[in-house]
Order: sequence, then C-alpha cells, then structure tokens
Amino acid sequence: MGDFFDNVSRYPRYLISFSLGIFFAFFGWLAPLLKNPLTAISLVGFLGGTFAFLYFTLKAMLGLA
Repeated sequence: MGDFFDNVSRYPRYLISFSLGIFFAFFGWLAPLLKNPLTAISLVGFLGGTFAFLYFTLKAMLGLA
C-alpha cells in the first residue's frame, strides 16, 4: 500500500514541473519580443484582447449576469 501512495504522490510533482516547463519555454520565446516597445505593446494588446474575448464568450455561454 505504501508503494501506491508513493506512486500517487508523484503526479502532483509531475504536473507542477510540466506546467513550469511550459511557462518557462513560452516566456523564453516571448522575451525577445518584449525588448522592442512596438511588439511589447502589440503583445500586451493581443493578450488583453484574448482574455476579454474568452471572458465575454464564457459569460454569455454560461448565462452569467
């Protein structure tokens, strides 16, 4: 039974390391774009627009006030 809990305890660590790896790879890819002010403003606008689109889409789909 101890082996079972040892095995189950590995999954949260794997999830955290996998998520951090994706975050660092994505940020490493975007870091050069943040050096130029024009691309930085465009990137922030794109991310803000994506967030607003998802927010309003989910709000309408779920019927929230």
